[in-house]
Amino acid sequence: MPVRRTTPKLLSPREAAKVLGISYPTLKRWIYEGKLRTVKTRGGHHRIPESELDRYLYRALQKVGYPARRSDYRRISARNQLIGRIVDVKISGLMAQVTLSIAGQHVTSIITADAVREMRLEKGQTAAALIKSTEVMILRV
Repeated sequence: MPVRRTTPKLLSPREAAKVLGISYPTLKRWIYEGKLRTVKTRGGHHRIPESELDRYLYRALQKVGYPARRSDYRRISARNQLIGRIVDVKISGLMAQVTLSIAGQHVTSIITADAVREMRLEKGQTAAALIKSTEVMILRV
């Protein structure tokens, strides 16, 4: 059986800047300085793979002040929140497996299928892993 390779989703610089919460000129500067790897189209335009943004997602939310960052969250006591991109969602019966890519590392959580449906979790979305001593919870951001 041949191995099927999936091509990574590519974003325009404007889309990538919006995801990271930075200005378009800043993103372009990162590209020209080699801080952000891109793929060039036949027309010479830059496209950024989603996987390249994973290295910077956690930094994007660090710039936002604590009250603003917490405004969309439910009131919880967890302080260890890691922001990443959902790379896989598998639902089987009552349970679901959600995998986040956070700064190039993968964190997987087993949660209920109802929770996945309620939060409308899908591959490619930004989410937070809330880590407590005995469990990892997923929160859509």
